[in-house]
Parts: sequence; structure tokens; C-alpha cells
Amino acid sequence: MEQSFRIVGLGEVLWDVFPDQIHFGGAAANYACHAQMLGGQVSLVSCVGQDSLGEQAVDFLKQRQIDTSAVAQSSSYPTGTVQITLDSKGKPDFEIKADVAWDFIPWTEQVEKLALQTEAVCFGSLGQRSKTSQQTIHQLLKATSEDCLRIFDINLRQDYYNSDLIESSLELSEVLKLNDDELAVVSSIFGLTGTQIAQIEQLKKRFSLQLVALTRGEKGSVLVADEGIFEHSGLAVGIQDTVGAGDAFTATLTIGLLQQSDLQAVNEHANRVAAYVCSQAGAVPTLPSELLQFS
Repeated sequence: MEQSFRIVGLGEVLWDVFPDQIHFGGAAANYACHAQMLGGQVSLVSCVGQDSLGEQAVDFLKQRQIDTSAVAQSSSYPTGTVQITLDSKGKPDFEIKADVAWDFIPWTEQVEKLALQTEAVCFGSLGQRSKTSQQTIHQLLKATSEDCLRIFDINLRQDYYNSDLIESSLELSEVLKLNDDELAVVSSIFGLTGTQIAQIEQLKKRFSLQLVALTRGEKGSVLVADEGIFEHSGLAVGIQDTVGAGDAFTATLTIGLLQQSDLQAVNEHANRVAAYVCSQAGAVPTLPSELLQFS
């Protein structure tokens, strides 16, 4: 890739504990790994415990060329874990451990420095479930430059969100990414009506968003932007598990937007990357070379 963009993943880093194995995870960390593979110069802002899982997480990130200078280490809280069970279609159910390191992401000089340098930052709702991390996330978003692309990948989990959190996050964003289930929740909160696209257009207008991306699982995705509406019908693939596919989609979308690529081509490529992730075990499989460049 000719140009490397400075990108920040902001939020949780953890280990996904499956019935038979353990995988690196956390939406912000997954996003960071995919954005790096796709050509970004990526930093992660998070927190791990001073334990073996924390060491393994930092090592994993460094092996994937992620800048970990803003990954704090907590002596008071353990590295995050999530118990995951999969249904017959590979769709995950999550049990997320509370009071873990990523709930206590500190504001530091390094985080402030990153905020001033970054060209795109991605954050979600789960990473804001604690007051400490929410304050750091909002402070970073407010410290970015005016032309920084702030992407809210809403990532609703269990009951770790409320209407105030969603509203304040949307007010700090230029881009929103969500799935079918999350759109239903957001539509209920804000009283959105009509078709999915009508609901998205209402949301886009209300919060002055540049773009809203709706993912529909195997049915593809739709991008609603100032330039128009761009739909993709999805790709048939043998599903291993769907963990990390949404994060891969968002990372691909980020690179496409920073490159100012054609939005239909961006949507196509994001579907290809997400479909590949679904065909592999774990959230951050190594992407094949043909997926590393936009076609």
C-alpha cells in the first residue's frame, strides 16, 4: 500500500475462551490487527493486567506490528477474558468478565500524543462500560484533530450500554457501524421509523454523520453516505465462527475511507475480508495477500 495512515484502536483487549481453545480478542484489539494487516500504522489504547495473559496479549500485538506504547498495565485488575459458546451456525454468545484491566484505561501523555497524531480512531460501547475507560475514550476523541475520522463501531454486548452512552458516542463520531440487531436497539432508543435504510437516514441526519454502515451477516451490508446508498448482497462462505468479522469489516471500511476509495468498492472489499474471517477460526486470522489490497 502506497500510503500508511495513523490509526488507533480504542478500548478492550482480552482473550476469547472457547470450549476447546483460547483466542486473542476484544473489538478494539481485533480492529487494530486487521487495520495493520490492511496497511495502517496502528496503535492500540487499552489496558492489560500484570499477568501471563497480559504478557501474551502484548506479545501477540507486537508480533503483528501493533504499537503497544499506550497499552497500560494494571497491578490491581486482571487481563480481560470472555467465555464464548457457539450455536450451530457459528454465531457466538458472550459471557464477559467484569472488573478487568480494560475497564481502567488511564489517560496518559502517550495517549494524548497519539490523539493529536491519529487520522482515524475506532471505539465501541463495551469499552465504555466503566467510568474510568469511558472518560479516557471521550477525552481522546475530543483531543483529535478536526479532520480525524472518528468511527463508532457500536458493538452492543449484554447490558453494558444505555441510551446516554450511545447518544454521547454518536455526538463524537463521523461514522457509525452497526448490525441488524443493534439497529433495532438504536431505533427503539431514538424512535426511528420505516425501513432499515429510512431508520439509518434519520440517524445519520440527527447526528450529522458522514456515513453509516449496516452489516447484515450472510446477507451483506449497506453503506448510507452523503454520496448515496451502496448495497452488497453478501458472499457465501463456509463459516468456522463469526467472531471478529465485524471488526474486520470496520477496519477495511476505515482504510477505504482514508484512501477516499469508491464506496461500492469499499463495501465489496469489506464483505470479502469479513467473509474470509468467518471461514477461519478466531478473530484475527492472517489475511491472504489478495485481500490486503483493494481490488
